[in-house]
Parts: sequence; C-alpha cells; structure tokens
Amino acid sequence: MNIVIIGATSGIGKALFEKYANENNRIGIIGRRAHLLDELYQKYPSKTIPTKADITNLNEIEQAINALHKEMEYIDLAIVCSGTGDINATLDYSIERHAIDTNIVGWTFVIDMLYHILEQQGHGHLVAITSVGGLRGEAMAPAYSATKAYQINYMEALCKKAYKSRKQIAVTDIRPGLINTAMAKGEGLFWVMPVDKVASQIITAIRKKKSKAYVTKRWHILAIINKILPYCLYKRM
Repeated sequence: MNIVIIGATSGIGKALFEKYANENNRIGIIGRRAHLLDELYQKYPSKTIPTKADITNLNEIEQAINALHKEMEYIDLAIVCSGTGDINATLDYSIERHAIDTNIVGWTFVIDMLYHILEQQGHGHLVAITSVGGLRGEAMAPAYSATKAYQINYMEALCKKAYKSRKQIAVTDIRPGLINTAMAKGEGLFWVMPVDKVASQIITAIRKKKSKAYVTKRWHILAIINKILPYCLYKRM
C-alpha cells in the first residue's frame, strides 16, 4: 500500500509507522521535527519518504502533502495523527489557542485536503486519531476536549459524505483513551495503555474499515458510561 502518516515522529503516529514499515508498504511521513523524520528514514530507507512540515503552517503542510502525492502517484491510506493538548486549569489563552490552531484549523485543512485527493482518485481510506476526551467537556483541559469533540463530529460528517458519494472511500475515526505517550498528562491517570497495543488495535480497526473504534477496546465501556452519565454526577468528577 501507499500510506501517508501525518504526525509520524512520535506517539501513535510513530508506532503505526513502525508496524506498517515492517510490512510491504511505501510510507510518506510528515512531521515538524526533521531529525526525528531522518531517524525513521534511516531505519527504513527503501520504504520511507520523509517530509518536514508543521500542521499549523497551512502553506507548508499543503506543499508537503502535494509533494508526497506527486511522488507516490496515489494514496491508499492516509492517517492523521497530529494533535496537541495540555492541562490548562487557569485558562491560559495561549495554550487554548495552540490547541485550536492545531486540532481545528490545521487539522481541518489537512483532513479536507486528503479527502479531496481520495475523492479525485475514487478510492482510499482516511483515518483520524481523535480521542475519548472529546465525548465530554473537561474542566482541566477545556480546549483539548472541545477540539476533540469537533474532530469527532467532523469525522462523522465525512463518513456520511463518503457513504453518500458511492465511491470506494472509507472514513475511520479512532478514539483512543489514555496512552503511555507524552500526551498523557496529569497525576493518578486511569487505564493508561501501552502504545504498541494501541497501534495494533488501530491497524485491526483500519483493516476492518470501521467507521469508529475505541482503543484499547476496554475504553468503549468507559465511553458508554461517560456519555450516559448525568451532568449532575459528571460535574463532581
């Protein structure tokens, strides 16, 4: 397959890259840290096309995706892993703005661009890593939970759009719980999952072309409880 991974230099993106690179795939990777991209390229030089770009720089990310698309000619699978989120109990606007610029502005630009490419091809699979954290508002990280809620709804809209298009386009929303990466912040975290296990379950969900999947699977149980929990109880948590 020809695969593009946005945000491949750390966390889930890196774990997915490693697993797909161990199979017979050609992978275009995009990240903002050149030295980390080079490390991945050096490990799998015959399978990797590295391109440096920051998702918040729309001109830069557009050029990066266009360059990969031109070199690869077509894209079978595009995975958007780029995202950010910080604890922000004091409502520091600079922290909220960074989350909005990354998780909404840059993310939407990239998702739309990739969807258009698949639409023009008439086939392909678009995957986004959203979060269980987008199911309810979180007082300690308002912008993170709000931007992830935006992503969840956007992916549902694209899934519906792809279905109505009658083209061979699949759309998958992956909703991780807490994972043992730099994104997991705070004390007393519950059910923090190893990234390798999460990546394996994501690949399984992608292969099954699921419209949405919680990873690891146990987080689906918590997601159901979280969604139905009355606000009068949720606000005390």
